Amino acid sequence: MAGANVDPAGLEEGGYRPLAEINVTPLVDVMLVLLIIFMITAPLLLSNVPLELPRLAGPSVQRPEEPLVVSLNRDGGIFLKDQQVTLDELAGRLRALAPGRRGEVIFVRGDKGVDYGAVMELLGAVGKAGFARISLVADTPPAR
Repeated sequence: MAGANVDPAGLEEGGYRPLAEINVTPLVDVMLVLLIIFMITAPLLLSNVPLELPRLAGPSVQRPEEPLVVSLNRDGGIFLKDQQVTLDELAGRLRALAPGRRGEVIFVRGDKGVDYGAVMELLGAVGKAGFARISLVADTPPAR
């Protein structure tokens, strides 16, 4: 190789220099997918009020600490956490329970046999209390 042209980096003419950097894109992709899965499945199993929730596909995850949960059972009973309230009381009780948590997500659970209008009235009462971030909760099918 006495007559070969050599560039300043030590490579021969037409030579290949491998890229010696770590590619973190796949790691970031996996972490974002896991984050989305946890965000979607977090509202599951939030309250002890017995309801028959509609089923959706998706894995379950641990619930956040002390979420605000409003439930509507098949008989039209409204529950704030595990305490039964009326529709008229709901806005005042939510304001009293969470004075500094207006930006927080309220989880609304409704039995699948409940009338759509009753669920909309419940969502209106939650909105009237000043909570704009509302998440509807559904059940996941059992693993096969």
